[in-house]
Amino acid sequence: MSQGQSQHVGLLAVNRAFSRFAHVTGYVCLAGGLCEIADYQTAAPTALIWPVLLPLGVTLALLVFLDRWRTTFYSILFLAVGGVSQYWVSFSLLTAFPSVRSSHTLVLSLVAVSLVLVCGPGFVPTSTIIWGVLGYAVGLAASLSAMLVTRAPFSLDVIPLVVVVGLVLVESTDAITRSRRIAVRPELDRAVLDDELSVLRYRTEVRAAALMHDTVLGHLSAIAATVDGALPTRLTAEMQRDLAVLIGEDWLEEPAPSTDDPGTDWRRSALMTAVKEARGLSLTVDVTGDPGAIGRLTTERDQAVGLAVKQCLINVLRHAQVERAEVVIIGSEADVSVMVIDAGRGFSEELIASDRLGLRQSVRRRIESVGGEVTLWSTPGRGTSILIRVPASAIRGKHG
Repeated sequence: MSQGQSQHVGLLAVNRAFSRFAHVTGYVCLAGGLCEIADYQTAAPTALIWPVLLPLGVTLALLVFLDRWRTTFYSILFLAVGGVSQYWVSFSLLTAFPSVRSSHTLVLSLVAVSLVLVCGPGFVPTSTIIWGVLGYAVGLAASLSAMLVTRAPFSLDVIPLVVVVGLVLVESTDAITRSRRIAVRPELDRAVLDDELSVLRYRTEVRAAALMHDTVLGHLSAIAATVDGALPTRLTAEMQRDLAVLIGEDWLEEPAPSTDDPGTDWRRSALMTAVKEARGLSLTVDVTGDPGAIGRLTTERDQAVGLAVKQCLINVLRHAQVERAEVVIIGSEADVSVMVIDAGRGFSEELIASDRLGLRQSVRRRIESVGGEVTLWSTPGRGTSILIRVPASAIRGKHG
């Protein structure tokens, strides 16, 4: 959506919301008027007041139509019928109750307020003001006509006057500040776009750094540890595969949601792939807990967890000086946790050189980029435990 369209839609939504509020208030006023008439009729059973319920009911019905279709036709029809209702109610009350000698009787005020809140067609402040003032004039004319016919003394109804003044002030303020809001909106749109781009840039940098460590740096380390002679066939195949990934730049694309359900068979997950690769490197990996919980991860989080665990297991091979590790999978309603445990020589994270990127990039930042967190416990000589926790998705598979 372009910035111009977003401005138009935003301003239209504000005016629609105000119109809806005004019409709901009109419903309340007309319903209150009907109740007031019923109360007058109950207080004076011999008085002929109930016929005024008919025009009030028609006015209420027309407001429903006007709220649904804000057209000039329904606006004029609503004001015409509402004016007749105002006159009829005023005339009936002033005739049936000699003590009622004021135009600001509550029932008359309620009908007059509903006329002020007609709003009319269009969704601009000027139109709302014009129709509101017109509705006030219609209600005032109907009341004055009834007072003239019944010879009742004139008394200005304050409630509709306050409502119309408030309507004019609110809509005038909206009209005055609209140009400023339109001028500021592109700046807000640009700020939102810049924020989205910065997040995307950060995620790309994190993925690039992690991929670089997983492939190039990892292979260089493997080559350095290889005895003189031809490279092992397995290592050559892995290098060719990773080189194809880097050249193709497929890693730049966000993972597409899979139609498969990893929860039905967790062995299709990225985590199981990491375990298999570690076992292929002669590391014994015991998987315990609830492997099916991995099925509750989105594709992106499944891949992030798999690659992070892969790096953890590679670290066990390279640094822990043990041949066995354990992967524990725990699922809860809110998240999925994976813990990698080894009984190796351990280390202190604070003492890791700044150029060692495995734990920082391939594990911690990779998991943080998908909304997860990593907690590490390690004591020199007593082993290492790394807990990876990521939010679970209720729509991806079943937990179990």
